[in-house]
Amino acid sequence: MNLNEIRAELFKMQDMAYRDFNSKLIPTVDKESMIGIRTPDLRKYAKQLGKSSDVIEFLQTLPHKYFDENQLHAFIISEIKDFKNCIDEINRFLPYIDNWATCDQLSPKVFKKYHNELFEYIKDWLKSDKVYTLRFGIGMLMEHFLDEDFDILYPETVSKIRSGEYYINMMIAWYFATALAKQYESVIPFIENNSLDIWTHNKAIQKAVESLRISDEKKEYLKNLKAKK
Repeated sequence: MNLNEIRAELFKMQDMAYRDFNSKLIPTVDKESMIGIRTPDLRKYAKQLGKSSDVIEFLQTLPHKYFDENQLHAFIISEIKDFKNCIDEINRFLPYIDNWATCDQLSPKVFKKYHNELFEYIKDWLKSDKVYTLRFGIGMLMEHFLDEDFDILYPETVSKIRSGEYYINMMIAWYFATALAKQYESVIPFIENNSLDIWTHNKAIQKAVESLRISDEKKEYLKNLKAKK
């Protein structure tokens, strides 16, 4: 299917009420660029398109006109089974991501099998001066390296990132809240030692306290570590 055919299919799934609701959650995206398609419908369509060899034409047509096309693009990439092909498509797409939702929806399944190779790419993404490329790198570190492949090097690296960008700092806070849930003893010193900037430090504590994966005792301790502005 060519781009026009794909776009026509997307408009068939349009839900204006959902568009109005979703636009409030993603203020960096122009509402007029949103078609308004629910995520389950986009995921289903992405799986359908991913089985066609013609999908490469859509993936190479950048930038997209509509937010929903970017979402579809992210879901298609997330289904690619060949690691190198997936990385190539991600690196082509990342410079065009302009919002947190598309960034966070980009979560390739194949990455679970290639942690050693993946980390080399994450290191490059973490050096980027592009907001959503950097956010994506932190997100992949959070998603894939807080369990059996955890290393203290990873939170050390994230703790040194300094940015004036809200969507980067929010991801850093999310990373540390998740790290506290999964690797508490290793990560709590970063909070105790005020390794993050004040806003991110307090936001990480807030998100950790809201987590169902952290004990009440630890939450009370974390509350006492909030920094005063």
